[in-house]
Amino acid sequence: MTNPTVVLVHGAFADATGWIGVIAELRSCGIPVIAPSNPLRGLTSDAAYLTSVLAQLDGPAVLVGHDYGGALITVAGTAENVVALVYVAAYVPHEGESLGRLQASFPESPLTGKLKEWTYPLLDGDSAVEVTIEVTAFPSVFAADVPEDVAGVLATAQRPLAAAALTETASAAAWRTKPSWALVAGADRTIGPEVQRFGAARAGAVVVELPDASHAVVLSEPTRVADLIRDAVRATTVTHGDARRRRRAAPRPADRRA
Repeated sequence: MTNPTVVLVHGAFADATGWIGVIAELRSCGIPVIAPSNPLRGLTSDAAYLTSVLAQLDGPAVLVGHDYGGALITVAGTAENVVALVYVAAYVPHEGESLGRLQASFPESPLTGKLKEWTYPLLDGDSAVEVTIEVTAFPSVFAADVPEDVAGVLATAQRPLAAAALTETASAAAWRTKPSWALVAGADRTIGPEVQRFGAARAGAVVVELPDASHAVVLSEPTRVADLIRDAVRATTVTHGDARRRRRAAPRPADRRA
C-alpha cells in the first residue's frame, strides 16, 4: 500500500530547512515527503503556488502547515488529491476570514510591537510592505525552546512576510470537508495558544497539545510533530485502502442482474 506524500509548508520568518528533523523522522518510516519553499508574498498567490505543487504529485497528499502555512493548506487543501490537513502551531482561518481578523478576536501576542517593516518593489513600479521580527526579540518570541546559538542564526536568516498576507481573506476552508489534525504549542509567543485551540476546535481537528513548546516546535520537538503527521498518514492510508478493497469486492453490474 502506497503512503500519501507529505507536503510540509513552512510559515513566516522561516524557510523549509526548519522541517529538517521532521523530514528525517518521516523518511525513516518510508513516508515520502517534500518541503517546497513558501513564497510568503500573499495568501492568494502563495496558495496558488502550493496548488500547482500538488497538481504535479502522483497520488494523494497530506498537507502540513506551520504558522502562516496553516492558512495556505486551508485554501490549497481543497485540491482533489489532498486527503488530510495537519496544522502545527498554525493559523486555521475560515472561508472569507483574514489572519488579521482572526487574530483580532484574541489578546495580542508578544509578537505585537516586535515587527520590523521593510519595503520591496512591485512589478508595476510601486512598492509594498513586508515584515520580519526584530532580531533581538526573535529568540524569545519565536524560538524560546531552541538552543540560543541556533535561534540567533534563525533570527539572522529569517524570511520576510508580505504584510498583505495578513489582510487577504481565505477563499476556501478545506477543513470543512477534509479530516484534520492539529498540534497546539502551549508556550507559543508568536501565535497565541488560544488562537490555535480555537481554530483546531472549529475545524473538528484531532488535537495534541505540548504545554512547553514554543512557536519553533517543528525544530524543538520534531519527533512529536512527526508522530502527529504519521497518525494522519495512517488514518488516510487505511481509509483509501478500505475504499479500494470495497471497490474490488463490489458486485459488477452483470452480477447484480443475476
